[in-house]
Amino acid sequence: MLRVAVIPGDGIGIEVSREATRVLERAITVFDLDIELDQWDVGAERFLRDGITLTDAEFRTLAEDRDAILLGALGDPRVKDESYVRDILLGLRLKLDLYINYRPCVLPDPSLCPLKDVPAEGIHLDIFRENTEGIYLNLGGVFREGMADEVAIQESVNTHRGVERIVRAAFQFAADRGRPSVTLVDKANAMPIEGALWRRVFDVVAQDYPEVAQNTMYVDAMAMDLVRRPERYSVLVTSNLFGDIISDLAAELTGGLGLAPSANIHPGRHALFEPVHGSAPDIAGLGTANPIGAIRCAGLLLEYFGFEAAAVAVETTVALSIREGQTTADLGGARSTQQVGEWICDNLDATMPSTQPA
Repeated sequence: MLRVAVIPGDGIGIEVSREATRVLERAITVFDLDIELDQWDVGAERFLRDGITLTDAEFRTLAEDRDAILLGALGDPRVKDESYVRDILLGLRLKLDLYINYRPCVLPDPSLCPLKDVPAEGIHLDIFRENTEGIYLNLGGVFREGMADEVAIQESVNTHRGVERIVRAAFQFAADRGRPSVTLVDKANAMPIEGALWRRVFDVVAQDYPEVAQNTMYVDAMAMDLVRRPERYSVLVTSNLFGDIISDLAAELTGGLGLAPSANIHPGRHALFEPVHGSAPDIAGLGTANPIGAIRCAGLLLEYFGFEAAAVAVETTVALSIREGQTTADLGGARSTQQVGEWICDNLDATMPSTQPA
C-alpha cells in the first residue's frame, strides 16, 4: 500500500489540496489503486493555536511510515515571521534529503502560451533544480546591522556530492524518457568557483550517457532564449537559486503558476508533491483559486509511483477541462475551485469506465 500524507497548508492551499485529494480519491476508485490518504493538521492555524510547526516525532512518522506527501501551500499574513514556513518546507527538504526539485513544464493547450508564435511541437521542459544546497541554506551574517556601512553576506554552498547527484538525476531521467538533451544552466563566467565545480561534474557525468546531448547555458542567456525558442530545450539542470527563477519563467510559458506542479524527491526514499504557487491569502475563501496545479501534482504523484494509466487519465482530463473552458476565471472560465475539481472527477470517471488498474 502507498501511504500519502496530505498537508493542506494555508490560504488557497486548503482549497486546491481539497480538489487534488478529490481527484486522487476518484482515481483510486476508478483504477482500483492501493493508496491510503490521511490528512495532517500542519500550517498557520496550528502554529497560531499551539505554537507548533512539525515535531520531531512527526518528522519521523513522515520519514518512516509515509511514502509521499501531498502539500497545498504555506503562508499566512497573521504570522508576521514566516519562520514557521521555513521550519516546515526547509525542514522537510533537508531532513528528508529531498535533493531533487523536479518541475515539469508542459503546455497543455496552445491558447495558454503568452508567446506570439507558439512552437508547432508545443513546449515540454523538464527542470531539475538542486534542492538542498546553494544560497538558500541561509548561511552568512550581518555586520553593523542598521548602520550606513552595514555589511550583509549570503553564502552559496555547493558540494561535489550534491552537484553530482542532481546532474546524474537529470541525465538518468533524459535517458529513461528518451529526452534528447540535458542543458546545464549556470553563471560560470561571473561565479567561476561555483561554476567550475558544476561544469566539471557535468562533463564527467555526461560521459556515462553518450546517447544524451549535453549543452551549457548562462542563466541570463537562458532566460532570453526560453522566450525566443523554448522548443530548443529538453531537460535543464541547475542550482537552487537559478532553478527557482528559470522554472517560474518556464511555468509562465506553459500556462502560468496556477497550472504548475512540482515534486521534491529523494529517489527510492521520499517524495513531496506541491503546486508552485503561493497561499494567496487575498483570495482565500473566495472559491476562485485555480486547482489545476494541485491536481496535476496528484497526477505527478501517480506517475512517480508507477500508476501510469491513472496519471495519464488525470493529465488528459485536465487538458480537456482547459479546451472546453471548464476552468476558473484566471484561465477565462467561470467555474469555482470546487466546480473545476468536480468536473475533472466526473470526466475522469466517465471517460475511463473500462480502464484496467495500472
